[in-house]
Amino acid sequence: MILNWQLTVAVCGGAAVGLGVFLVVREALPAAPALGPALRRLHQPPGTGRTAASGAQHLDWVGGLARWLRPPHRQLALIDRTPEQYALSLLLSALIGLVTPTLAGAVLFLGGVSVPVVVPLLGSLGMALVAALVAHRSVLTRADAARDEFRQAVCTYLDLVALQLSAAHGPVQALERAAAVCDGWVFDRIRESLRIAQMQMHSPWDELRELADKIGIPELGDVGAIMRSSGTEGAQVHETLRSRADSLRDQIRTDNLARAEAVTSRLDIPGSLLVFVLLGFAVYPFLARL
Repeated sequence: MILNWQLTVAVCGGAAVGLGVFLVVREALPAAPALGPALRRLHQPPGTGRTAASGAQHLDWVGGLARWLRPPHRQLALIDRTPEQYALSLLLSALIGLVTPTLAGAVLFLGGVSVPVVVPLLGSLGMALVAALVAHRSVLTRADAARDEFRQAVCTYLDLVALQLSAAHGPVQALERAAAVCDGWVFDRIRESLRIAQMQMHSPWDELRELADKIGIPELGDVGAIMRSSGTEGAQVHETLRSRADSLRDQIRTDNLARAEAVTSRLDIPGSLLVFVLLGFAVYPFLARL
């Protein structure tokens, strides 16, 4: 009976590993470009939202799983990932966590060590939950790092747009020329947004504002709000852009200092424990003589 249970667990573990390998290989293989969603995204009417394009045709059950998991849409849009990719990453992480204790139990069984079936079963469920939580936390951590990098790049973009306006360029041309100066994924996203605005005959500041709402970067929306007054009212806003860049740098510096102080305060806990350990070593000889 024990042998049958162990065989069943080994077969289930092998099937889970095979499914995980199949999903990894399927995602790694290049897929045909999805031209339909791209054309619909480029030719949507003004004021309508756009869905993120996926590099592959996902199955319906993946979309249903993504809706059930309630993914962090702004964080995923910031790191340029779709809810389907998020759901697959959580699923693969959970499968890896599910299979690991099972494989360990199978190896112990082949080595002659008898392990109760409940141990790998509970371990698999626990490891699957922990692995899924780690994958979710990894997405949030990457999004936080990308948000900090995006805010710093927006400071540079504000200064560049102000310089272009000071050089007697128009508001639309200033936005495009400033975005073309620097490299990096942040400026790639800005250039893509300006290109879409040009193709759809939208105003670029409205497109920047929509991108800011989509990825959760209000500082980029400030650029659009300031440039809207320049494009519609003809206001000279280069000084406003520079002052907004300075205030954003001060805000970033304040946030970094607060983060550093929080880390320093957490370091006080092991320091206090070390003092108690040293005090115990000092007091122990006197207590041992009593």
